[in-house]
Amino acid sequence: MFKFLQPKVLDAITLFHKASNPASIRIATLLKQAAGSGAAASDNAPAKKADFELNITEEAPTTEQLRTILDYMGKTGISSIISNAQNETEALKKFKENADNLKRPIVVDWNNGKVFTGDNESAILKLLEDLPKKN
Repeated sequence: MFKFLQPKVLDAITLFHKASNPASIRIATLLKQAAGSGAAASDNAPAKKADFELNITEEAPTTEQLRTILDYMGKTGISSIISNAQNETEALKKFKENADNLKRPIVVDWNNGKVFTGDNESAILKLLEDLPKKN
């Protein structure tokens, strides 16, 4: 009879950004465009805007966030997050020693457990295309 609508929870996308890094600047621009205008579409066809919450920060992730990111990446991806780390314990130790050991940019889709490092624009566009669209 009556349908109760639950408030929609937006997918949370975080960019761990470094303003002095050209790749990070490109990814920040890409994400801002996608969040603001739906410009993530790679062709001229009209696209519905992906519905997500964008957080761009120059702060390092918390230890708990880093653990989650490392878990999303799996053992083979740890060295793409923390320089010269081979496992989670080593990565956490190197990160605590110097937060600059964190390789940026890092894009995290917290709701879907995905992480992208560097300036892999095509992978990030695919991530955005797979997000739920606004009606």
